[in-house]
Amino acid sequence: MIIGDPRSKKMQSVMNLKIKYRESFRPFAPSVAHDRVSEFFEFDSDRHVSPYMLIVAPVHEDKRIPMSAEQQQLFGIEKLNVPRSEIPSITHVDYSARLQTVHPETNPRYYDLIKNFESKTGCPIVINTSFNVRGEPIVCTPEDAYRCFMRTEMDYLVIENHLMSKSEQPKWEKDDSWKDEFELD
Repeated sequence: MIIGDPRSKKMQSVMNLKIKYRESFRPFAPSVAHDRVSEFFEFDSDRHVSPYMLIVAPVHEDKRIPMSAEQQQLFGIEKLNVPRSEIPSITHVDYSARLQTVHPETNPRYYDLIKNFESKTGCPIVINTSFNVRGEPIVCTPEDAYRCFMRTEMDYLVIENHLMSKSEQPKWEKDDSWKDEFELD
């Protein structure tokens, strides 16, 4: 998976354009620590789970950013780029999000990652998107992951207990012909 900071107003665009190579306005899914989900979304985490991003829930009213009259008059991409909440990279234009609830019993490492992010930022949510670029299958091997990492503008790659920084990797011979290998959607 590719993760990012949902609080960033630019993260959605950066991840779409520089990593996924798709339209900048496409929203991402939030991975939320299950014990904090009801603080951000209209979702009863005591009664429901959403481990696979199959459920859409509204962002709580107190987390939303109402559009001004001037913003409501915008059209197209300009209107889509108006932040809708405190977590703009995962908030859809209708103030909803496609949730993934993360539980320590079923996904302890990912839950710990989200809780560590929360301890540093106060936000119990990270962006989650599939580890692939537009038109390619999801990575399946460490080699696939490294190749995708080096071909995009991702900053870091984690494989098991190893953290790789892009700046510390050998120079990658840029060859964009791989983009022609798969039909784009």
